[in-house]
Amino acid sequence: MQIRAYGELLRGKGAHADTLACVEDLSAELASWRAAGFPHSVGALVFHMNYWMDYELRRIGGKKPAYPEHAEMSWPEGDCPADAAEWDSLRDRLAELLEEFAALAKSKPEELDREIESSYAGDRKVAGSLQDVLWQMAVHNSYHVGQIALVRQALGSWPPKGGGDSW
Repeated sequence: MQIRAYGELLRGKGAHADTLACVEDLSAELASWRAAGFPHSVGALVFHMNYWMDYELRRIGGKKPAYPEHAEMSWPEGDCPADAAEWDSLRDRLAELLEEFAALAKSKPEELDREIESSYAGDRKVAGSLQDVLWQMAVHNSYHVGQIALVRQALGSWPPKGGGDSW
């Protein structure tokens, strides 16, 4: 696995915005705001990213988490975050999960080639090594970080203090 490239995707280098920088300076009030035409708040996007990173880490660890019956189950109910404490918790968890994925990317080649057992029939149709799961999570997060950037632009809150392209 190209550890450098994976780390760049996780923490934003080149064309990718830094995931944590995109959320660390945002207030809970702004994180819960839904822009017209946007289905999710920044807080809801972070909740969703955390949900799937946690799901995949449990799968990687040999557990068999239940796959949600519907996509809506991986999104929060109601306003997210509900308050500053929940927003702090979501951001802290995001940082922890990203660190866990970064550490896994540094695994030995034989560990990266290890097949991860599927808990969902749809997973059996795609490559399922640890390396494959890591790349899928990096791409999933990159997609949602792009959405976070768009919501922040709609909020007039871009770029974040931690940096981000504004052209």
